[in-house]
Amino acid sequence: MDQGKGSEKKKVMVAIDESESSHYTLEWYLDKLRDSIADSDVIIFTAQPNSDLGYLFASSYGTAPMELVASIQENKKKVALLLLDKAKDICAKHGVEAETLTEIGDPKEAICEAVERLNVQLLVVGSHNRGPMQRAFLGSVSNYCVHNAKCPVLVVKKPAV
Repeated sequence: MDQGKGSEKKKVMVAIDESESSHYTLEWYLDKLRDSIADSDVIIFTAQPNSDLGYLFASSYGTAPMELVASIQENKKKVALLLLDKAKDICAKHGVEAETLTEIGDPKEAICEAVERLNVQLLVVGSHNRGPMQRAFLGSVSNYCVHNAKCPVLVVKKPAV
């Protein structure tokens, strides 16, 4: 029996966004899976969606100032970092030390790529409880992750009020 494998910590990634259901997911994970966290490395991940700047170029007749484009992208990065800081504070209140990570890209693809690259053993995502029409038009990050992530995926649904 290989003893080195047993001592290696498991990696758990909790993917979040700015939604209330995402906040619930993080709190639920920290509260309900407390015993499992003790021997795991926790990674809090958020994706900065690619900026669709088509409207910007159209409104400026195709010549949007690069400073404006850079400013929009920098603002998205600041929002992501603030979100991760808040999540890290929530983890600290539960006595959990977490690593944070943000990347630019389509959230569903960025999550699955990070899972594979970081060799994550469990992915935890929330569900926005969208209806079938909204899912058809907006897509479902959790559904995509369930079918494409290279590890087990736990989807946490916030109870209806």
